[in-house]
Amino acid sequence: MPFLSETLSRVKPSPTIAVTNMAAELKASGKDVIGLGAGEPDFDTPENIKAAAIAAIDAGKTKYTAVDGIPELKKAICAKLKRDNGLDYATDQVSVGTGGKQVLYNALMATMNPGEEVLIPAPYWVSYPDMVLLAGGTPTFVEGALETNFKITAEQLDAAITPKTKWFIFNSPSNPSGAGYSHDELKALTDVLMKHPHVWVMTDDMYEHLAYDDFKFCTPAEVEPGLYDRTLTVNGVSKAYAMTGWRIGYAAGPKELIKAMSKIQSQSTSNPCSVSQWAAVEALNGPQDFIAKNNETFVRRRNLVCEMLNAIDGITCPVPEGAFYVYPSLAGLIGKTTPDGVKIENDETFATALLEDTGVAVVFGAAFGLSPNFRISYATSDEALKEACTRIQTFCASLS
Repeated sequence: MPFLSETLSRVKPSPTIAVTNMAAELKASGKDVIGLGAGEPDFDTPENIKAAAIAAIDAGKTKYTAVDGIPELKKAICAKLKRDNGLDYATDQVSVGTGGKQVLYNALMATMNPGEEVLIPAPYWVSYPDMVLLAGGTPTFVEGALETNFKITAEQLDAAITPKTKWFIFNSPSNPSGAGYSHDELKALTDVLMKHPHVWVMTDDMYEHLAYDDFKFCTPAEVEPGLYDRTLTVNGVSKAYAMTGWRIGYAAGPKELIKAMSKIQSQSTSNPCSVSQWAAVEALNGPQDFIAKNNETFVRRRNLVCEMLNAIDGITCPVPEGAFYVYPSLAGLIGKTTPDGVKIENDETFATALLEDTGVAVVFGAAFGLSPNFRISYATSDEALKEACTRIQTFCASLS
């Protein structure tokens, strides 16, 4: 349609949202569907956080706020970054947005010029490349491998940086793979970045608190203080605090960048929801003990899914260090055929056939930039996961 912007031709709708919507439509039509596409904890928001929101409503805190966050929330974010990450930020170095996605988008819109590149490790969260394109930049990629649990090496990073590289987007633990970089692995990457002073770091720490077993989370500016002045540390309350619908994300970084991001937000959405901001204050300042309890559940579910998937001939599923996703390879199934005569040519045909035949909704790997794989979110009940994996086992066994 000529009326629409040419920019739209460069981007695509979110595949994860598309899968979730497709599963919901099938379920509404009466099909027995198990949706494993959404990256959303099935836990309820903790009671103290909900109570803080109710108190804010009762106190009339329902008006416009400062464009990029109330002072109380910015102070709570500064305290969190000092407490958890050893990073010192002032409130004028903090921006609060309507979810982490808006914060990332604001940063790209505020900084990108035509011809400039953003380096993104693959597999990646589906929105990174499209946000870069919307901001007028060019996404470039460096691929992780199954053998390295989908993590990139310092040598790969060094080889991928060009004079046009403006940002390096880093996400650990990762969506979609759940892979987490150890301190030493991250230090190797930051050593490379120190050699390239024109490259800024955008680190998406949304899954920081979802770290399992002996894995210890760390963030780039913490590992290499020399990167502090060119790092935007992005986080939010969605995942660890089971507050996906509250839509609060935040970032800390250089004052000039934060001010520019605020300008973008002032002419787009303006302030995040006032009530959600007060709830986020309680989330960051209040008790944190429930996170460890939730993580015990996630570890149990992770182990269940990995064990059942790895029992399938043709599928290899690494055990992730964090988040609530697994990203199994289905390389051993490519070329096989379903009983209905559908050939598994790639991970998209696999995911489509799986949904149509069994009612199990997963997201195909091409959406995340690395094939042949698929992503499962295990942020749902043990019963649903066991039934879904049983169906996947039966489906794969039927291939010839």
